[in-house]
Amino acid sequence: MTKAIRRIRPRLPWAMLVIPAAAGVPLGILWWLLAPGGLNLVTRDPAFGSGTNPNVWLPRDLTLAGLLVLAGCLLAVVLADRKRADPQADLVAGLAGALCGAALAWQTGLLAAQLWAPAVDASANASIAFSLRAWPVLLLWPAATAVSVFVLELLDLMSRKPAADHGSRRTQWQGQ
Repeated sequence: MTKAIRRIRPRLPWAMLVIPAAAGVPLGILWWLLAPGGLNLVTRDPAFGSGTNPNVWLPRDLTLAGLLVLAGCLLAVVLADRKRADPQADLVAGLAGALCGAALAWQTGLLAAQLWAPAVDASANASIAFSLRAWPVLLLWPAATAVSVFVLELLDLMSRKPAADHGSRRTQWQGQ
């Protein structure tokens, strides 16, 4: 009698894709709350409260950049955990989730500005409205995740003690 052999397919790490992507929603709201031109909870300076001041545009982008880098470092700590069944698939799914989460954070921040901020006449310049001028900022979350995972794995590799080398040439030659 022959037994049917079932091929076990590795399951996709959906949690590593969905959780970072879903984390983009609160991150986008936090961006609007903290950024100059948004609710401006960091400086509370009235000069930075409106997007009509061009000095607001760079700090607004840098606020999102800082939040995305922080999220990337936190995701890297989760991904560098040793108890994962398929760490490579988790890393790829985590990076894809981070990219989706960054785009979702950007769009959520823009939606929060449309819903809760006063209407702004952006006919002179589109950056007067709450927006992101530097789109490469969206790549910071996956980039920070990848670099942080690399550093954490490298530190883990360097902290391990080398295994006892029982079959080395030195021990073989000393025995002769």
